[in-house]
Amino acid sequence: MEVSRIISEIDAQISKLQQARALLAGTTAAAGRTGPGRPKGSKNTVAAAPATKSARKRKLSPEGRKRIADAMKKRWAERRKQSSKG
Repeated sequence: MEVSRIISEIDAQISKLQQARALLAGTTAAAGRTGPGRPKGSKNTVAAAPATKSARKRKLSPEGRKRIADAMKKRWAERRKQSSKG
């Protein structure tokens, strides 16, 4: 067999394989993901993580809430005072 004929047959096979790949890739891309994010059915979620002591929601006492509110009011008053001067 001639070398040039072997090369042309290999090129023909490569072309056929590339067409088949493009056809398969086109159908999977259309049925694939629609956007960013975790795919549906993924088992790797935050909710699946074991609950630890630090994962519990902390509660704020009424005294603590009042302290924070007073501090924020003081901060806002200072900002208002600075903006009225300038």
